Amino acid sequence: MTTTTTLLVRKDELASTRLDTSPDIPLADGQLRLRIDRFALTANNITYAAFGSAMHYWDFYPVQDAGWGQIPVWGFGTVAESRYPEVPVGERFYGYYPMASSVLLQPTRLSPAGFTEGAAHRAALPAVYNQLLRCGVDPLYSADSEDIQALLRPLFITSWLIDDFMDDNQFFGANTLLLSSASSKTAYGTAFQLRQRPGIEVVGLTSEGNKAFCESLGCYHRVLTYAQLDQVAADAACVYVDFAGNAELRRAVHNRFARLAYSCSIGGTHVEQLGGGKGLPGPVPTLFFAPAQIKKRNADWDAAALGARLGQAWRVFTAQVANPAAPWLTVQHHFGDAAVQAAYAQVLGGRGDPRVGHILSLSK
Repeated sequence: MTTTTTLLVRKDELASTRLDTSPDIPLADGQLRLRIDRFALTANNITYAAFGSAMHYWDFYPVQDAGWGQIPVWGFGTVAESRYPEVPVGERFYGYYPMASSVLLQPTRLSPAGFTEGAAHRAALPAVYNQLLRCGVDPLYSADSEDIQALLRPLFITSWLIDDFMDDNQFFGANTLLLSSASSKTAYGTAFQLRQRPGIEVVGLTSEGNKAFCESLGCYHRVLTYAQLDQVAADAACVYVDFAGNAELRRAVHNRFARLAYSCSIGGTHVEQLGGGKGLPGPVPTLFFAPAQIKKRNADWDAAALGARLGQAWRVFTAQVANPAAPWLTVQHHFGDAAVQAAYAQVLGGRGDPRVGHILSLSK
């Protein structure tokens, strides 16, 4: 009998993990089992955990023990068993998976591009996370760049949508955008897009240790440490794009800038300093939800046009990231139970080199 190994995380104490190995449930008609070959682990996945209850990220792959959860990840898998004839054993898919060695799925809405995961508990969750894409026909797929796709594709889509959201709202009348956690992949993807907007100054806020890295990217007009916030004029008309979720930093930004036009909450890379936005001067911090902007642009442009714009931007961005002369990202692989737990602890603790991307596998 085959088994599945899963990394579980305590919802109220994200540093606590355990590995669970259990026998695979026999497939029913219309189901398939997909072996998860590789998945990316980034600060974005830590955000999924930090906002797991509020944003329903824990709901995608629920755990019987309610105190524990499975953090969703983006990666690639291969069909290992199938009782869904239209999806054969051996076919490869890109999608939103649990941190596990395999996953049981119930395909529905099959199309040439892929299928939708049809489990009843996921019907009310954002559709974008329920899509499994066939690698054989995916226009963004190439076999030699799976690691880069797993690491950056979902993050860059969020980055692109943040930039689009800001432009769609005329940057709320501001001309300076402050991006916290500037070394994170979603932040510098956003900066890469924003830098192309005339009249907008992009300021990266980061730790002292990551300042040189952020400056080397060339996508920020200025890079400041968190202690150098006072180098931005207090009367600047600005927008705060918060990837860190650091409550103390958010308070400092709101207190300093009387002309803060918008406060956009994206993530929670500073897990130990997370906090709410109550009682702050200026605009109420508003959580950015990427699927909402996708839905709007699908209505504005149609899905094909949205995909074409994203695809073009993705190719430009990844060409820069993977430039052999000065790559922004190198990949480290982590195979097996202990290696995956160690990599998770490293990413959760924010101790990693921002130039390194982590690709994990629990598959035997």
